[in-house]
Amino acid sequence: MNGRRLPAAGLPALTLAVGELVALLRSLIEEDPRLARVGVVGELSGVKQHTSGHWYFLLKDARAQLRAVLFRREAARLSFRPRDGQMVVAWGRVGVFERDGQTQLYVDALEPLGEGAAFLELEALKRRLEAEGLFNRPKRPLPLLPRAVGVVTSAAGAAIADIRTVIGRRYPGMPVVLRPVLVQGEGAPAAIAEAVRWFSQAPEAARVDVLIVGRGGGSREDLMAFNREEVVRAVAESRIPVIAAVGHEIDSTLTDLAADVRAPTPSAAAELAVPERARLEALVEGLAARARRALERRLAADRRHWQAWAGHGLLRRPARLLEARLLQLERLTERGRQALERRLERERARLERVRSVLMALDPARVLARGYAVVREADSGRPVGARQIRTGAWYRVEWVDGGRAMQAGPPEEGNE
Repeated sequence: MNGRRLPAAGLPALTLAVGELVALLRSLIEEDPRLARVGVVGELSGVKQHTSGHWYFLLKDARAQLRAVLFRREAARLSFRPRDGQMVVAWGRVGVFERDGQTQLYVDALEPLGEGAAFLELEALKRRLEAEGLFNRPKRPLPLLPRAVGVVTSAAGAAIADIRTVIGRRYPGMPVVLRPVLVQGEGAPAAIAEAVRWFSQAPEAARVDVLIVGRGGGSREDLMAFNREEVVRAVAESRIPVIAAVGHEIDSTLTDLAADVRAPTPSAAAELAVPERARLEALVEGLAARARRALERRLAADRRHWQAWAGHGLLRRPARLLEARLLQLERLTERGRQALERRLERERARLERVRSVLMALDPARVLARGYAVVREADSGRPVGARQIRTGAWYRVEWVDGGRAMQAGPPEEGNE
């Protein structure tokens, strides 16, 4: 270690290079026997497993946080899978990672204690909002072609740059309206919620059809603004369909559950917000071509139809159609005449039967067979032999005439 004295009064008597100071701190910490093996109680946050098998996370409480690493060999002995929000006791040694100048805990054992206070508070909020139906409301469909895209995110972050790049590539000229906000820290939740509400009430010049709300990836603490109730309610109550684009694929917040669509990254949100202009134009051209072909086929079919009618014999000789109708009329007339004759014949036969019955009952026909009718002279009432009175006058009628006669005494045996 090379120290140099400064001549100016009031300045430190010793100056060190950065690496020298960090090395000094490392030696002080790692040579302290109290820190060679220590158990640290805290809540896990920002838990990540590297492809190498090592685990990286933060241990935190209400006062501070400490970086920690659990190497693959020690991680293989774990009886549970670490996750954000768990309370644990982490056993290990305290050291300094010289490249970053970071004090961290090199963990060799990890014991779960349950859920941390922040995790339990978040879960309680999630259950309450879910019971209100904020996460189960009908999701609004995204517009096929928005007139403009609204964005609520940091003006200096990578998220807005990614969004503009993707939208510019997919649909050149699509307006992007940014409402810059803080995305982490004490004032972030209020700023994000106010920006979402602003878009719902924006003037016509700033009106958008779809809204992207989000930020780039970060630790669990960095994303906590998107777990705040005021932000979740603002997203759920938005009049504009909302795409949540908070963090990376492994990150998830309550805003994701309240949004109409969740995108794994800001770039993916931009892809969901606008179509590819070239593909859309190709689709429109394809539909227009199909419509033209369909119209041409319909016109050709109609043309063939009318040409067939124009060439039909009936249209070339209209009298033929009239001839067929006249022939049909003659047939119907003949059928009617024949039916009428059959009806008249049946009526004639019936009348003949009635006439025969009447003739059989005619008294004149009976007289013609040699019979006579005897009537009282004064009343004309027919009488029988037992009704004739001796000395009375009667009229006897035959078929060819009648005479008045006076009745004599009855013959013997006819009394």
